[in-house]
Amino acid sequence: MLFLYTILTHIASLILKVLALFSPKLKLFVKGRKDVFSTLKTKINSTDKVIWVHAASLGEYEQGIPVMEALKKEFPTHKLVVTFFSPSGYEVRKNNTLADVTVYLPLDTKPNAKKFIKITHPELVLFIKYEFWPNYLNELKRLNISTYLVSGIFREKQAFFKWYGRFYRDALKTFNHFFVQNDSSKQLIQSIGFNNVTISGDTRFDRVVDILNRDNSLDFIENFRFLDSARNDKATLIVIGSSWPKDEELLVNYINQSSDEIKFIIAPHNIKQDQISNLKSSIKKKTILFSEKENQNLSEFEVFIIDTIGILTKIYSYADIAYVGGGFGNPGVHNILEPATFGVPIVIGPNYSHFAEAIALVHQEGCLSIKNETELKLAFDSLLYNSDERNEKGHICETFVQMNKGATTKIITHILNKNLNKQR
Repeated sequence: MLFLYTILTHIASLILKVLALFSPKLKLFVKGRKDVFSTLKTKINSTDKVIWVHAASLGEYEQGIPVMEALKKEFPTHKLVVTFFSPSGYEVRKNNTLADVTVYLPLDTKPNAKKFIKITHPELVLFIKYEFWPNYLNELKRLNISTYLVSGIFREKQAFFKWYGRFYRDALKTFNHFFVQNDSSKQLIQSIGFNNVTISGDTRFDRVVDILNRDNSLDFIENFRFLDSARNDKATLIVIGSSWPKDEELLVNYINQSSDEIKFIIAPHNIKQDQISNLKSSIKKKTILFSEKENQNLSEFEVFIIDTIGILTKIYSYADIAYVGGGFGNPGVHNILEPATFGVPIVIGPNYSHFAEAIALVHQEGCLSIKNETELKLAFDSLLYNSDERNEKGHICETFVQMNKGATTKIITHILNKNLNKQR
């Protein structure tokens, strides 16, 4: 089975090279892997001590940050190698300052796995959440390298739990330990014979809790919130984060009909110029872009569109209400933990079943899920005009985040106890 899998991987590699001629994203996927081994050889010496962390994409990288930061403190002389599978992760975080080396993960062939692991010679390997590459895992097992799954999620639909899943189950034997997010994942992995599992929770909670210790101030947002130049009164602020066109179709009508005492900040998921222009032209309220804000009195505007990246988290700290986009698409809603950690009540679309934190917060009623424009209006109006309800739901969100922190400590404590023989 492994032989067939490897053959199919080689075929897929050839197909990807052809498809890359027609797809900018696939072009990055293919081109970015050309110089991986030469990059590794120039940055890693045979005498270096190495920790390797693999993240499929941006979300998994963010999830791994608390653990990577802790490992850097515990193993300060080790080099940290971070790999990505997806361009959407690598292209955004390729210049991060946390890792010593950041590269794409070469495709999962036996020669690639052998070569990658020989060059990096890691003492410790962490896979974040998911992605199980059999050739890499088999090589790690053959070399007896300590390997952990961090913030893992298992679902019944995965191949591991099917009658044909022996090949995939065998790959799991590589892992020294599984740190999973919830009890259902633990039960599933135990059902196929793996008892080396701990419910650690989700490291993203530690990530967002740490945000509270940073400076989240943005003077221009503070200025925008005022209802007039005299800075007498502040507007109620709704922050719309990571929105997609399907979200915006519902939101724009509400914005256009809203009270003058309400202001909106929109941070779209995609900031392509044509999409931003279309969004701005559809709004009847006085609107300004982030790229236009210089020398402007922002208090005069009612809608602020953020056509840049990297500041949404800080913006959430100013929100009275947050709408988090993605819930009308697949796989679903974006990160709701960032507004939640600031104690902000949240509204999302209907597609959130793949996200445990969204399921929990909807169940606890700190987060409201809407399916259409009518439900969106009801949700916003109930939060806008009932301050007790708004404060209660915000408190639920904040408490939920605080109650679920601590995954990083559990993981690092276990790893240190099992790797005390490794020189720091």
